[in-house]
Amino acid sequence: MIHALPATLVRLVRHRHFPILLLLLLALIPGILTFRDYGLTWDEPLFYGYADAIGYAYSIPARLSGDFQLERAFGPSPGDHANRGPAYILLARFGVYALEAVTGLPRFDLWRLVNYITFLIGAYFLYRLSLRWVSPSAALAATLLWITQPMLWGHAFINPKDPPFTTFFLAAVYLGFRMVDTLETAPRRLRTTLRTVFLPAVVLGLATAIRIVAPLAGLLVAVYALIKLRWRALRYLVPYALIAMLTTYAAWPYLWDDPVGKFLGVLQFMAANPTRLPVLFLGHIYRAYELPRRYLPLLMVLTLTEPVWPLAALGVLHAAWRLWKRRIEWPTLLLVAAWFLIPVGYILVKRPPMYDGIRHSFYLLPPLFVAVALGAHAILSWLRPRWLPLLLLLALALPALPAMTELHPYEYTYYNSFIGGTGGAFRHFETDYWLTCYKETMQLVNTRLAATGPTLFVQREAYIAAYYADPRVRVVDLQSEEKPGPGDYLLLSTRANGDRGYRDAPIVLRVGRQSADFCIVKRIPRK
Repeated sequence: MIHALPATLVRLVRHRHFPILLLLLLALIPGILTFRDYGLTWDEPLFYGYADAIGYAYSIPARLSGDFQLERAFGPSPGDHANRGPAYILLARFGVYALEAVTGLPRFDLWRLVNYITFLIGAYFLYRLSLRWVSPSAALAATLLWITQPMLWGHAFINPKDPPFTTFFLAAVYLGFRMVDTLETAPRRLRTTLRTVFLPAVVLGLATAIRIVAPLAGLLVAVYALIKLRWRALRYLVPYALIAMLTTYAAWPYLWDDPVGKFLGVLQFMAANPTRLPVLFLGHIYRAYELPRRYLPLLMVLTLTEPVWPLAALGVLHAAWRLWKRRIEWPTLLLVAAWFLIPVGYILVKRPPMYDGIRHSFYLLPPLFVAVALGAHAILSWLRPRWLPLLLLLALALPALPAMTELHPYEYTYYNSFIGGTGGAFRHFETDYWLTCYKETMQLVNTRLAATGPTLFVQREAYIAAYYADPRVRVVDLQSEEKPGPGDYLLLSTRANGDRGYRDAPIVLRVGRQSADFCIVKRIPRK
């Protein structure tokens, strides 16, 4: 065994996928070191409460108790979460609970670590998907650029909704394409068919039980199957669809009593995305349903690092040239382009309500990074010395690292140099729209003000501030019947310029980065 170890290590290092595994391992290290730094967002506590409650739907003793009520499985905010698919939190909570038993760390913090690991799994699927068209070095370059996007990095910890869905969507597309390739040469036996379609179908079903747009991934796979297998594809797509639907049904208790009706209801609800949230965009306050069409395209340009779009543009040109020369596998490449273009076209034409930056559209970004991989492939094909690819990798990642360090733990507020960074975006675009600054703000309040036994009125989501508050700090919701008086403190967020009220109250504490304020504490003057 000992004598075999060096040879095993040599084979491992020489494996064509060793670089991506090394990259993911290296990326995991800073995640482990920093996952406890992030403050709670206003979406997290109730959503994690949903995770804790969802197991009730599967409890046999609860079913037999005679007092079973499915609504109890939807957590402390059933009105908000019942129609949100729980597949990710249903699975991820087991990892959270296991880590909690081993480490004793707070459950909220451990969710951050599990969320981040899920993000890295998505990066792996991006790499594998890119390999259909580019070299391992180019796929690695695109994956490195994906991981080092400050906005995505920040969301990877604090967002249990959009990055996990992106991971499942990526996995559904990659596994579906691979399924079709396998079926092209597989024996036409029922057992072989079921074994081949089972995992891709389950992943598609789980993705659908996270967000209702996931069937788009299944549609891309179905079109590829029809192109590749012609009408023979139907014998495979039928079990693929059935297994996916059964998985969605099993993983989404909300659908159990009326699968078709409730599924269509969720589809209609999510397509309209009804909300009246105020959104700061280009220095003006809009309602989410009245934002101009340039909202999504402009934020996609400003919140991704500078190399992304030039490399993607080069990749599109390189792909077009290879298509013209018939040197690239075109069906899946065009389908990946459709993955991006169809939803973006819908958004631009229909203008559904949008808010919280581009987080709801994260699942549209992998095709953009496939284009980045194609651009990197073009550059690497022109570079001869072996050390130049490494230089390219560093050139892609380095521009983001100073910003990530400076913004931590608010990386998700990142804006690039085209707008002057996060400081330049302040008062023009939303920054810390999820109130993660409450943690750092309350730490300052606890250190500097708690000794006086202050009353702190919180603009919104007061329970998050209370979670971090010293017992000597009395936290009150600003929307409650009790009103602040002379000497009381106000915790205000700059989301939608919400801190502009109480102009006569001086600022006593600020929390932010790069000259952008995220949270402000004011004190009402004594008369």
